[in-house]
Amino acid sequence: MIEGQKVVTAFEMARIERLSIQEGASSESYMECAGNNIGIYLHETHAQEVTLLIGKGNNGGDAYVAGIYLLERQIPVKAYQIFAPEECSPLSKQYKKQFIASGGDVQRLSTAEQLILTDKTVILDGLLGTGFEGEVTGLLKEVILKVNQAKKNCIAIDIPSGLNGNTGKIGGCGIKATKTLYLGLPKLGFFIQDGMNHIGELIPIDFGMNLEYTHQAKSTFHLINEKALSDLLPPINKTRHKYQAGYVLALAGSPGMPGAALLSSLAALRMGAGIIRLFYPEEMECELANAPYELIKSKWDPDHIKEESKRASAMLIGPGLGREERVGLKELFKQTRLPCIVDADGIYQLAEEIDGTDRQIVLTPQHKEALFLLKLDKMPGDELEFLTLCQDYADKKNITLVIKGAPTFIFHPKTSPLISVRGNPGMATAGTGDVLTGLIAALLSQGLQAREAAILGVVLHGIAGELAAEKLTSYDMIASDLLTALPDAIKSL
Repeated sequence: MIEGQKVVTAFEMARIERLSIQEGASSESYMECAGNNIGIYLHETHAQEVTLLIGKGNNGGDAYVAGIYLLERQIPVKAYQIFAPEECSPLSKQYKKQFIASGGDVQRLSTAEQLILTDKTVILDGLLGTGFEGEVTGLLKEVILKVNQAKKNCIAIDIPSGLNGNTGKIGGCGIKATKTLYLGLPKLGFFIQDGMNHIGELIPIDFGMNLEYTHQAKSTFHLINEKALSDLLPPINKTRHKYQAGYVLALAGSPGMPGAALLSSLAALRMGAGIIRLFYPEEMECELANAPYELIKSKWDPDHIKEESKRASAMLIGPGLGREERVGLKELFKQTRLPCIVDADGIYQLAEEIDGTDRQIVLTPQHKEALFLLKLDKMPGDELEFLTLCQDYADKKNITLVIKGAPTFIFHPKTSPLISVRGNPGMATAGTGDVLTGLIAALLSQGLQAREAAILGVVLHGIAGELAAEKLTSYDMIASDLLTALPDAIKSL
């Protein structure tokens, strides 16, 4: 299945956990399982020294259990407790005693200055859990600010402290984790509002809950099951020719904007399409003179495009197209039944013509373009309202809708929306969206359905961005670097 883990609210996770305990599970066994698995993760990732930040809830107890596990393996662990002992949960008190008995050192903080962070320490954030709502104040705020300013390796237990697991909003300030070891299921707050700026890399941790309860969890969104994506890669027959490999018509580019057309066209070639024909305005001939040899270029001619559409297997429309209405574009779009991806300026030109009732259509807007499609003047204050409207739009138009960003959301009629957290901040540079357009167009041309082409294209695009940033840094990478990294992205699946 392409649908991976459910994404749930903190409320829903608490509900199924309570249900499991009512039916015989144990909070204590959950804490021991969670803490030990967190300890195992830290041990396996070669933590040399660990600093526990302890709040008053059960996240602090999880941290103490992890600390006990590490002490038993001769890894130095020190704990800093923020609240008075009498304010802490019973389980946190219980495992604090065991932690001290195992040789652990616990210091009660009265000021943030007492928090000592060495160069090699890994910080384990057990300050606040998923039940947190409101504002972070006082000493807790001072400690969180000091941790963030130190820029150390900070690992959050279940959720970064200060982040609301339901709304994704930060209550004044919040831990900026390098990794979040989430327990059970990922929380919705990770992916909306401020969440992505705080969670770092997401790592699942089993805390012992029976799968029957996670199966019962109510969820609107799912993560993508990347293990299933290799099955989506188009098969390659030894006897195929270039038209069987996929023929893409690219309706893209305008004077002064050749790069978007070239990036999307080259991306389609790199993703396996056998032939790409770019239709461009006559005034662009000089700008495209140094286009890749493999790209077929034809001047804009609606009759020629219509004729080629009889042989083509997919179409991409929009990169660099410009807002000036292109002669015959709307009629071409309505008349052809080719699978099609529409992006960028194509969205503005064709918004009223979009209808996927009897064809495969993918739209890939960024947020501003999505607001145009939804006929909204600005983003709703509640991001969930925006996402619900996106699903409604996909249902109404019978299309696949990809909302690009961090994270990327993929909507398809009558199916659960999917979330991709793949990518790197360095992808916030001109042209990366055009590369995605080409990847999805190539996959459509090779026979994938709209939803599957969008999912595979989005994930490969994100992995390529990660690989490019790893090689070049987030500062240095540009859109064409994703094409260089694409082969390794494909191999990774």
